[in-house]
Amino acid sequence: MKEISVQELKEKIDNKEDFQLIDVRETFEYEVSNLNGENIPLGGILIEADKVSKDKPVIVQCRSGKRSAAAVMQLEAQYGYENLYNLKGGILAWQEAFDPNMPVY
Repeated sequence: MKEISVQELKEKIDNKEDFQLIDVRETFEYEVSNLNGENIPLGGILIEADKVSKDKPVIVQCRSGKRSAAAVMQLEAQYGYENLYNLKGGILAWQEAFDPNMPVY
């Protein structure tokens, strides 16, 4: 599984690169804090796979990196995606590196 660090994600955002960010946390978690990604909870990721781009990099994130890793594995196994990256450490790593005041749980 390909992974990306929060530093690499920040570079992509700062450089206005073309990629899709998907947050697989539950909606109530997303509402507490998010990185402006599209919210598709893990339980619905296969049902809503048509929302996941196949023609540009897709970074999948959650709270710590575990659920996003599961989403990447499911999408790769079920639909053959080859453009997915798991965000190492999830939103917790982002908060630690860039936004210590971000509310997390």
